[in-house]
Amino acid sequence: MAEELYIRDHEAMGEKAEMAHEEVVHLTALTEEEKIIEKKLRKRIDMLIMPLVILVYLMNYIDRNNYAAAKLQGLTEDLNLTDSQYQTGLSVLFVGYILMQVPSNILLNYVGRPSLYLGFFVCAWGLVSALTSQVKSYGSIVACRFILGFVEAPFFAGVLFYLSKWYTKSELALRMSIFYAGSLLSGAFGNLIAAGILHGLAGHRGMSAWQWLYIIEGAITVTIGLVICFILPDFPDTWRLLPPEMKQVANRRLAIEAAEADVDEEGGMTQIRGIKLALTDVKTYLLALAYMGITGAAGFQNYFPTLTSTLHYNQTISLLLVAPPYVFMVFYSMLHSHLSDRYGHRFWFFIYPIPITIVGFVVFMATSGFGPRYFSFFLMIFVFAQNGTLYSWIANAIPRPPAKRAAAYAFINSIGNSASIWTPYTYRDSEDPYYYTAMGVCIALQILGLVCAIALRINLQIQNKRLERLENEDITLSEKELRRLRKTAEVEGIDLAAARRLQKGFRYTL
Repeated sequence: MAEELYIRDHEAMGEKAEMAHEEVVHLTALTEEEKIIEKKLRKRIDMLIMPLVILVYLMNYIDRNNYAAAKLQGLTEDLNLTDSQYQTGLSVLFVGYILMQVPSNILLNYVGRPSLYLGFFVCAWGLVSALTSQVKSYGSIVACRFILGFVEAPFFAGVLFYLSKWYTKSELALRMSIFYAGSLLSGAFGNLIAAGILHGLAGHRGMSAWQWLYIIEGAITVTIGLVICFILPDFPDTWRLLPPEMKQVANRRLAIEAAEADVDEEGGMTQIRGIKLALTDVKTYLLALAYMGITGAAGFQNYFPTLTSTLHYNQTISLLLVAPPYVFMVFYSMLHSHLSDRYGHRFWFFIYPIPITIVGFVVFMATSGFGPRYFSFFLMIFVFAQNGTLYSWIANAIPRPPAKRAAAYAFINSIGNSASIWTPYTYRDSEDPYYYTAMGVCIALQILGLVCAIALRINLQIQNKRLERLENEDITLSEKELRRLRKTAEVEGIDLAAARRLQKGFRYTL
């Protein structure tokens, strides 16, 4: 009798192990049928979500950077701004921007309605931009710029988090680059629009060209914000037009990739814990400092019309000369990110533009002729090729849980944009047309980004070795490792052994 019980128990254990293995195989890879559904899902996401977020990002940068174009259209003269007052108006936007970053992204993850949340703030910054046309003094322009930064803050980090809920890491670099193309297009078309307004509306109805610039671009942004509220889907689970089988595939492919469920723990402390998790991860700080290096070095975009004016053409031509470098980078950055995705590398694609940009900054300081100086702009703008790479690197380096990822995106964006508070003061009129201090700071910040990228790569290599250890089922796990496995097992409806096998295959992208 005992032998029969033993045999039956042994057979049951064998069947259970076989079933668990089949379930893990199912969990660690999409079936052929699901892969077909995945292609349709990806196409649907690309056709609806990407055009909307690109359009909003285009207006985000246009509304933020029209301050530089307004300078050439009479803003400083009409408001009697000194050089330092203009710089304060430029930098104060990022004070409001940074203050709102982390609270906004945590609130977005908690609320769970990106369409209404982001759409509301898009309308808000469009309205603030339009009303900026009516400022009459230094104090009022500073107030408007601060408020503009405050209401713009939810968008960028929010969209990075939002896209990471739809795309896998192998898809993100190219999409992030396409998304970031919105800002590059804004640099081109924003200044083209400004040139057109300067040529055709200056003095119309008693208003300066810079006033029309704020009114027209602000009104367009408000309209787009209303469209976002009604059309942008929130998440796969809540998109009513998404068939059930696509919802299932959308969630499974992200869970498979991260080797754990893409959900937060239940309870009111989830968002606070997400902040703690982000702030106790060294990768968050390395990515933040690397992003600060990019953002600070890219600060020349806030002075681009001023820099092109050193080529000694009139205001309209100076605005038009800004466009070609941006248009070039739109196409180049897409190729750059496509190759980064194809070869599965982030580090090398992040660092190779650094020496190129440094050469650009040096050439600008060392020459005054039209040819070499204008060519330097095409080298300097390689800093924007790094952005798509870094955004997708963040998504893989800090993959789960969502509350941690949301807090990390916000923190990284805050630290990164802090460079925009003080770098405007490095562009001194007394150093025109070479701007030695500003160019030197740009070089130093790019070197900072290089150092952080090297440190991050070393850290990720160490963590990948730890993941290899986790795959060895003969090794006893720590209590922390067991807690994470229990959460994944609970969500997926499997046992701990199956959850541990589910970890197999995940590695941080180097």
